[in-house]
Amino acid sequence: MEKLFKTLRSLLYWFSVSSMSVMLIIIFIQVIARYVFNHSFEWSEELARFLFVWVVFLGSALIMGESGHLAVQFLPTRFKGTSFGLFLEVFTNVCSYVFILLLLSQGAKMTSIMTFQTAPGLGISMSWVYAVIPLSAALMLLYLIKDTMTIVHKLTGKRS
Repeated sequence: MEKLFKTLRSLLYWFSVSSMSVMLIIIFIQVIARYVFNHSFEWSEELARFLFVWVVFLGSALIMGESGHLAVQFLPTRFKGTSFGLFLEVFTNVCSYVFILLLLSQGAKMTSIMTFQTAPGLGISMSWVYAVIPLSAALMLLYLIKDTMTIVHKLTGKRS
């Protein structure tokens, strides 16, 4: 199972790095073309924007896998190792499930609704842009299940 998460982390990392590099190149070429050649590529800004959306959502899944999201740590740190600290972990975990399942269901709904609309510059279906929402939610759910297993092991006294 660890190999799966390591591979997933690597894929998400390289997708993010590659997409950010492509965005940088596209924007650089667009600036040069606009100011030097007085020509603008109508698709470039749109592609950069769509790549940015994908990087943000898949980056969120990547960060969740590394437990790197911003969090207020005063209470969890203060009560670490106590029953209240464990309650906070369980509560946070349950709230995360609610949020991620909403993101998954509503993202899937938005993706299916947007099939009729096409992006003006690229001419692709907007559902391709919105598809990252349920995809990233599914990845976050996978990482959350891993975190839940850690909590279950704490509750049952088993080592993970």
